[in-house]
Amino acid sequence: MAGNNPTPVEYIQHHLQNLTYGYHPENGWSIAHSAAEAQDMGFWAIHLDTMGWSLAMGALFIWLFRKVGKAATTGVPGKLQNAIEMVFEFIESTVRGAFKGKNPLIAPIALTLFVWIFLMNLLKLVPVDFAPALFARFGVEYMKLVPTTDPNATLGMALGVFCLIIYYSIKVKGLGGFAKELSLTPFNHWLLIPFNLVMEIIGLLVKPLSLGLRLFGNMFAGEVIFILIALLPFWVSWTLNVPWAIFHILVITLQAFIFTVLTVVYLNAAHEHH
Repeated sequence: MAGNNPTPVEYIQHHLQNLTYGYHPENGWSIAHSAAEAQDMGFWAIHLDTMGWSLAMGALFIWLFRKVGKAATTGVPGKLQNAIEMVFEFIESTVRGAFKGKNPLIAPIALTLFVWIFLMNLLKLVPVDFAPALFARFGVEYMKLVPTTDPNATLGMALGVFCLIIYYSIKVKGLGGFAKELSLTPFNHWLLIPFNLVMEIIGLLVKPLSLGLRLFGNMFAGEVIFILIALLPFWVSWTLNVPWAIFHILVITLQAFIFTVLTVVYLNAAHEHH
């Protein structure tokens, strides 16, 4: 962090800076030591903290559900098995209500998205100074803990959903059927095909953009508020931090749910014939 006693602006900038690796015009392939160096690395730079923590939460999800699955019993379930079963039932009922087609992969996709996003969001409850201070002891200058506060992560997931939408639209309807849907919706007349194409393509592209930006916006705003609270005097900080953290548990869950439900709704539309 800049100096031993950073100004509020320096403090906020430091906590919002990702650990970035990329090609710098002067330093070659290296880790950025400032926001300016990270910017000079350009589009292809990698946020190591975003990648690392998102993969870690994905591994935790796989390990946890595999462990519970192997130890599952038909008798009285333990607390962890009971919680996992509740998540399964919740996702199952959500998919059943939003998806009208027949595809055995939709429920696993929804389960993966919900739990993975929830675990990444849950990292927000770790005190904002903990990770930067811990990693600073090992010489790591920057460490953003929550992957969903990085638009690269949320838009990356949204892009994956977009690819699934295109894939299933072509698979279910055929390339000709998908093209016909884009060109003859909402107005079924050949004279209005150009207008239909513009409207439908814009609508198609907006889906992943809004999906990713909605998750990022909510998580980033919450992160900024946590950082601002941390700048207040100790007794004020704890007075505000605890209720905000409790409230944010609802936000964390809600944002994971919204991303998952919208994904299922979009995939349902991709399976429908118009």
